[in-house]
Amino acid sequence: MKDSKYTTISIPRPLHDRIEKMILKKEGFKSVSDYATYVLREVVAMHESKDVPDPFTSEDLEQIKERLKALGYL
Repeated sequence: MKDSKYTTISIPRPLHDRIEKMILKKEGFKSVSDYATYVLREVVAMHESKDVPDPFTSEDLEQIKERLKALGYL
């Protein structure tokens, strides 16, 4: 099945319904799949161009771990 041009991605039904309602108000997207493809392409392009910094530095991660330890989660 890897020869197929497309694949399927599952998303929660409430999210699908929200997207569907949103794109009905805007022009340019024929379906939820078209919108999802557009959004994913944009996100991947941002990450590939490295314009998007890593969400957490190693210092941030250490602070998060310390907070979780203080709360008894670790």
